Amino acid sequence: MTAAWCSALCLFAGGLLVLRQEAGRRRAVRRAGVLLLGPGGADGGVGREAVARWWAAARGRPEWLCLPAAGLVALLGESPLPLAAGALAVPLVRRRLRATRRRAEREALAGRVVALCEAAGGELRAGRQPGPALAYAARRSGALGPEEARVLAAVGFGGDVPEALRAAARREGAEGLAGLAACWQVAVDSGAGLAAGLDRLEAALRERHDRREGLRAELAGAWATVAVLAALPLAGLGMGAALGAEPLRVLLHTPAGGICLLLGCGLEAAGLWWAARIVRGGGGDAE
Repeated sequence: MTAAWCSALCLFAGGLLVLRQEAGRRRAVRRAGVLLLGPGGADGGVGREAVARWWAAARGRPEWLCLPAAGLVALLGESPLPLAAGALAVPLVRRRLRATRRRAEREALAGRVVALCEAAGGELRAGRQPGPALAYAARRSGALGPEEARVLAAVGFGGDVPEALRAAARREGAEGLAGLAACWQVAVDSGAGLAAGLDRLEAALRERHDRREGLRAELAGAWATVAVLAALPLAGLGMGAALGAEPLRVLLHTPAGGICLLLGCGLEAAGLWWAARIVRGGGGDAE
């Protein structure tokens, strides 16, 4: 009988402890909601308006999303360390996003250069003179960018068109314009047909562009594997929290947990760097 009463008391105490921990978690989540959503909380209209304003401000700079995410983890873990880590992550994420945008702009510009060569070659085969054909293709494709006025002035007033094209080819992604300048120079100096040279240049540029796109598509699977491996520690923390192990408290408030956190972050960073190096090495100029 005494053992039964002891068991009942232990169960009752365990239940109270679980309810207390759950109440603490709810208070932390509510504080995070007030911090992120505003005074209206997660359910109020004021909160939704605050989220809308905050999201509109963050759309142009998505790297700042690291701060509210880190703030939520800091509130749940009751430690300022995640917030400091989020602040350190902002410049790293910004650098990565800028590199991605530069690569996308470079590839888009390379595609416009191919379209310029194709349009100019078509106009030449239709009977147009080289100058008007290049001017029409440049306006249609937009491949010359800020150097378009200089190139069109050289075409219209008898200037040095190859030199203007070489100046336009100094931008990343516009390297194919140097080939167009060479074709133009050969056609002017020797009287060779410009249309045939543009056709060969377009075929070479298109083949290179398609090869890079195909290689990038093949590397997408490798990048997905890297992303999954990088997310595994977060999944482990989520599973530990679901099982009631309180991994954030262990990692952020105990000496052994702090050592494990530092070692884990270091190994995670080294693994991501090494995996990205392998994938980029296999991708060649696709990245």
